[in-house]
Amino acid sequence: MTEGLIRETWWWPYVMILVAGWLATDVWRWIGVFASGRLREDSELLIWVRCVATALVAGLISKLILFPQGILSETPMWLRIAATCVGFSAFLISRQKVVVGVLAAEAFLIGGWWLLDRVVW
Repeated sequence: MTEGLIRETWWWPYVMILVAGWLATDVWRWIGVFASGRLREDSELLIWVRCVATALVAGLISKLILFPQGILSETPMWLRIAATCVGFSAFLISRQKVVVGVLAAEAFLIGGWWLLDRVVW
């Protein structure tokens, strides 16, 4: 009985992921669209929101560098820090293009990891 029910409702977790993902993101996007005409860019609320968003991104990056999980934990910390510095430098040199900074950091990290894997100590 249970096995047949599971086979019939295999799609249910996917529906829940889609609905929960939509509710978590699109609602705030629509609120932003409706409120954007009434908000000033230099208002205290938007400055606070920008600061919180920046702090969350900084915290996530710090966690990935200092306490990596999975395959990233196999890379040495100096390589992760160096990749961050290279990515930030590329970001500044490219007139603050995020894509350039991210790609430069990823290329440096992957290239350094590949070289360390090939070098026999």
